[in-house]
Amino acid sequence: MKELGIGIVGGGYMGKAHSAAMAAVGTVFETALKPRLEMIAATMPESAERYRAAYGFVRATADWRDLVADPRVEAVVIASPQDTHREIAEACFARGLPVMCEKPLGVSLADARAMVAAAEASGCANMVAYNYIRTPASQYARRLVAEGALGRITWFRAEHVEDFHNDTDVAAWRYQGRANGCIGDLAPHIYNAALALMGPVAELSARIETVHAERGGIPVTNDDQVQMMCRFENGAMGHLFSSRVATGRKMGYAYEIFGTDGAIRFDQEDQNALWFYDASDPPERRGFRKILTGPAHPDYLAFCKGPGHGTGYQDQIIVEAKDFLTAIERGEPVWPTFRDGLEVRRIVEAAYASDETGTWVSVDEF
Repeated sequence: MKELGIGIVGGGYMGKAHSAAMAAVGTVFETALKPRLEMIAATMPESAERYRAAYGFVRATADWRDLVADPRVEAVVIASPQDTHREIAEACFARGLPVMCEKPLGVSLADARAMVAAAEASGCANMVAYNYIRTPASQYARRLVAEGALGRITWFRAEHVEDFHNDTDVAAWRYQGRANGCIGDLAPHIYNAALALMGPVAELSARIETVHAERGGIPVTNDDQVQMMCRFENGAMGHLFSSRVATGRKMGYAYEIFGTDGAIRFDQEDQNALWFYDASDPPERRGFRKILTGPAHPDYLAFCKGPGHGTGYQDQIIVEAKDFLTAIERGEPVWPTFRDGLEVRRIVEAAYASDETGTWVSVDEF
């Protein structure tokens, strides 16, 4: 058993989630590396100290550079805004520190490429924090697809829809700047899911829309929703949709996969169940069956021995922490690496280009 000094940059919503995960992962998964909450960084000394006391860190700082330079910090989680990702990551890799970075990588394709180059030149463990795809149900869905249980895949439909920006009377920072729009902030989750389940996207045709042009009396400069048709490199067609103004949906991270021999349905609002259709069943028994996750499914047993008891949002972050520690311990890449995160960014950039030109575009162009 070896302790590992963890530094986390950012103490807000995701900073808290990652802090809690690092505090719990050694017990939940009995990892060989035991995280020690060494230092947390926030923008103000008062907030940094508040996070330190609340989350259990040894020390706090108002300057992330102090955290990166500290010899007792041995791995870093970046949970700060996108426009800070690149500089922090490059500083970490220059010092030889493993990094897990919140999604998406930076604010641009150039940022993402630079972060990948720095990560790979350093040889350090690197990972992007896409948590939703790590539910036991979605991990099992990936296994079913990979094992050929659905036969040849013919169609993929996925969406990430929520309604947290339905209130048009409020002006907020999220309504300004391309990176803070739906395609820059929410949609990357479902693009990551598409890549995980289906593999690379070959070409796409996208439309990006600002539903509410003004919020709280202030013009909106980014988008509320985006949809695209696409063709994957495996030949299957697909449709991807994301919206932050989908009335009534709270965590509509959902997908359907159709193959020649079967099909899958999943919805994150019921994250402990996977619906599976087996075309080889006799006619009188054909129909979608509900599979409740349990100890037989990936990463479930560490949390609970009872089938159907379920896992939750914070558990996904703990699974991420376990995977990050595994990458550090073994010195081997654990999906999704920064290069995998770059693939998401390429889809985003291709979607912007398609929307601007009104044409199908090849993702390889980006």
